Amino acid sequence: MQAGDLIGFGAAFLTTASFVPQAWLTFRTRDVSGISLGMYSAFTLGVALWLLYGLSLGAWPVVVANAITLALAVSILVMKLRFGRAPSA
Repeated sequence: MQAGDLIGFGAAFLTTASFVPQAWLTFRTRDVSGISLGMYSAFTLGVALWLLYGLSLGAWPVVVANAITLALAVSILVMKLRFGRAPSA
């Protein structure tokens, strides 16, 4: 493994791990009131594109980090769509 790959895996681990506490809190509380649907939709699409980019280059640090982050982001986006609606009166 090259030094660049080690740096990439380190960066991938830290950025993905930093996302986990927010995802866990959202899963646990189902409170999505502070999440912007527009921002999260753009973020999720961006992560999917980074994953495709990583796959096209064979850049495994990019692929692994974005595959995990995409799974978490899609889960939160689905919860935003499901639980984020205002109760009907």
